Amino acid sequence: MQQNPYQKFMQQSVTTMTPGQLVVALYDKAITELNKAVYFIEEEPSIPKAHNAITRVADIVDTLDAHLKEKYEISKSLADMYQYFRETLIRANVKKDAELLKELIPFFTEIRNAFAEASKGF
Repeated sequence: MQQNPYQKFMQQSVTTMTPGQLVVALYDKAITELNKAVYFIEEEPSIPKAHNAITRVADIVDTLDAHLKEKYEISKSLADMYQYFRETLIRANVKKDAELLKELIPFFTEIRNAFAEASKGF
């Protein structure tokens, strides 16, 4: 089966990204999904859409956590932060609490920006 042009472009984009660019892209996607979840809770009430957006963020957090390298000192702090994210996402999903999700966005943004800055040197 042939891929549509968008799928082909996305696959090529991901395969040519540096590890730092890929981490930044994952954070970008997580931030987008957090904002979508807030929207689906507050503006266009849709429990299934909010659930799906929150679940996508949780999957991204799991992916980021699974790829931490133990040899780096920062990895322990990030692992703890990812655990906090998972717990907050679960609470927000169960309660459909937009405020909990809004609290996470600055954390994701700050870590995303740190990775973006760090990856400039590579």
